[in-house]
Amino acid sequence: MPQAHLTLDPSFRIAPVERRLFGSFVEHMGRCVYTGIYEPGHPAADGDGFRTDVLELTREMGVSVVRYPGGNFVSGYRWEDGVGPDRPTRLDLAWRQIETNAFGLNEFMTWTRAAGVEPMMAVNLGTRGLQEACDLLEYANHPSGTQWSDLRVKHGVTDPYGIRLWCLGNEMDGPWQIGHKTAHEYGRLANETAKAMRLVDPGIELVLCGSSNSGMPTFGAWEATVLEHAYDAVDYLSLHNYYEENGDLPGFLCSAVDMDRYISAVVATADHVGAKLRRKKKINLSFDEWNVWNQSRFTGRERSPFQEAPELIEDTFTAADAVVVGDFLITLLRHADRVSIACQAQLANIIAPIRTEPGGPAWRQTIFHPFALTARHARGTVLRVEPSGPLLETERYGEAPALSAVATVDGSRVALFAVNRSPDQDLDLTARLPAAVRPVSASVIAAGDDPHRVEALPQPLTVRADGDRLTARLPAASWTMILAECESLREQR
Repeated sequence: MPQAHLTLDPSFRIAPVERRLFGSFVEHMGRCVYTGIYEPGHPAADGDGFRTDVLELTREMGVSVVRYPGGNFVSGYRWEDGVGPDRPTRLDLAWRQIETNAFGLNEFMTWTRAAGVEPMMAVNLGTRGLQEACDLLEYANHPSGTQWSDLRVKHGVTDPYGIRLWCLGNEMDGPWQIGHKTAHEYGRLANETAKAMRLVDPGIELVLCGSSNSGMPTFGAWEATVLEHAYDAVDYLSLHNYYEENGDLPGFLCSAVDMDRYISAVVATADHVGAKLRRKKKINLSFDEWNVWNQSRFTGRERSPFQEAPELIEDTFTAADAVVVGDFLITLLRHADRVSIACQAQLANIIAPIRTEPGGPAWRQTIFHPFALTARHARGTVLRVEPSGPLLETERYGEAPALSAVATVDGSRVALFAVNRSPDQDLDLTARLPAAVRPVSASVIAAGDDPHRVEALPQPLTVRADGDRLTARLPAASWTMILAECESLREQR
């Protein structure tokens, strides 16, 4: 039986667990908003038209921050259309849909409070620009006494929202983006917009658009150029990436290897620009779109005629997808010293952990479970565990460790998250701690002999303790969470 080892030591600290790592994304795309989170007339709808079944699942999932309103949608969006009593119906060119604007900023902010999540707003730097971004910020955050803040008050919202997180556009390097720009064009616009927005509200945090994925021909050069323009004006640089099996299960199970390399490359680029500019400030990362997505099947841009809330990329997820999503969360935690925000895309229906039926039920997909358990139990401080074990050879990513793992410690409570990436071999894991350890519980999601099954609930896993060691057999293609108590960790905190 292949074996792997790791050590949990309180000296190997990466960073505190940032709750913003457990974010999600709501875009006006397909049925994410309409019949997803918002469906007046649904049997479970509250007085604001929000589906309470989806709200309950959002809270259960542990979502901390939600990015809105896009995505590609934001690059053609007029935010004024979604506030007040008179709301025009528009063509959404990004997804070739009919947008009724029945749900807008004020509805979203009311929803975030019901869900208990922090809002992360994006501004349109595609068809619009600096002035419209400042107008939106004034409407949202200024107390009163000006045109836009008084309009908010007139719309029934007396107190400002105080939204802290703002994205300066979306995927502006993509030729598919409405208002696509070169790196120099976008970098200059983003810098000037950021400076102006900070004059409206100095307390905001700003996210600069990085590459829309690591496979873009301009990747790396784009990051360097836009940061040279806007380094001093922003706080974060964005990353986006999606992964799919596409007939290669062994490679797919190692997808987090690519995510890890992507993050490291962007950190290196950001630090290079910082050194070139002679800045002490560090730019942190916002991985504000990530997930499994069967992109090779997507033909939504050719959809015709325009429809209202059409079914769009409503992927059904498998046990293997859940394992890979669990590994992505491990990777984000391992980079918690530089990745400060992360948003799984999207929350409802669109490649989502939560699915709904119009007028009917809402339910959890397989990828819901590793997210919910990690968000609930990853607390305190992230520890670097440096696992050792067998290597896998993949056609897609080359050599990859069979074991992916990270741990968090909160007082005496340890949470160990591990993935066995091997598609066909179990793995015996030994974890060494500073002193005697007591297992509390363990859960596993194993793809097993049927990695494409669409039901995969967490199951109990046997974990044994022998003094300062924990041992467990990790099934092939599995994600595991082990909770344990080790008093010496509390003492060395």
